[in-house]
Amino acid sequence: MEDLASYQVGTMHYSRILIAVDDDDFISSRRAFDYACTVAKIYNIPLGVAMVLETGDMNVFQSLSPETLSDWRENITRDLNTYCEKAREFGVLDVQPLLAEGNPGREIAEKLIPSFKPDLLVIGSETKSGRRKTLGTHAAYLARYASCSVIIVRSDAQGAAMIKDIKRDTAK
Repeated sequence: MEDLASYQVGTMHYSRILIAVDDDDFISSRRAFDYACTVAKIYNIPLGVAMVLETGDMNVFQSLSPETLSDWRENITRDLNTYCEKAREFGVLDVQPLLAEGNPGREIAEKLIPSFKPDLLVIGSETKSGRRKTLGTHAAYLARYASCSVIIVRSDAQGAAMIKDIKRDTAK
């Protein structure tokens, strides 16, 4: 306890933020993106915007078709550039697009984080039943294996449901 008694709270600052966004999950990606842009703007630090083309989502015929693969790459590149432009319009001065292909969790943890070197990864989390996996389903993997701090931002819908549950539980 002596260490705690002499401990004084110090300020903590991030120097680089990586935000992972997903075309398949705009709701939670939007909230996480808003948070990452806000922190990057306040601290005036670089923001890496990452998207991963999930090649596992393609069927065998799509993956063998150069035109289909090219169309998917073109669409994800366009969307990535749109996110970067939105961050710049918001006031983030240093925005860098990062694109990878493969399994999102592994690509972010093993390739994008080591190359961009963030000290904070921001990711949204929401999954919908009956739909293919979204980046949010990789949040637990990234929280465990990322070599930097991770903040998982929940979507409005989940936050509202959680607040409702808390109110119901405390009313009992």
